[in-house]
Amino acid sequence: MFYVWLAVVIVLAIIEAITINLTTIWFVISGLVSLIISFMIDSILIQFAVFVLLGLVLLIFTKPIFVKWFGPKHEKTNLDRIIGMRGYVTETILTDRAGAVKVDGKEWTAISQTKIEKDSPVIIKKIKGVKLVVEPMINK
Repeated sequence: MFYVWLAVVIVLAIIEAITINLTTIWFVISGLVSLIISFMIDSILIQFAVFVLLGLVLLIFTKPIFVKWFGPKHEKTNLDRIIGMRGYVTETILTDRAGAVKVDGKEWTAISQTKIEKDSPVIIKKIKGVKLVVEPMINK
């Protein structure tokens, strides 16, 4: 059974190298454990159960951790710096129609969940596509 587990490990490792999705790597590890167990236990059923269960446990519990550490990172762009900045409405924003906001010397199309009159100060909350999502500034 040693050669079967060795073949399984090699095939899964090749698939992981081609796809790099961090899916089959967990079964490569469980295949190696099953390969070691095949020296101690002759039961194919136990070896296969270890392979499947250990692979699933590793996949479910450790993949999110590895994706968080080694997965794609969100790189901030120059646009991200305007989030949180103050702007002024140059064209009234209605709840069902976009308006315009001037922020950082540039005019942007902007949307809001509330009506905001022209010349009102706003805070940029996020960028949605090519539009700014803004909220009115509350004067204190």
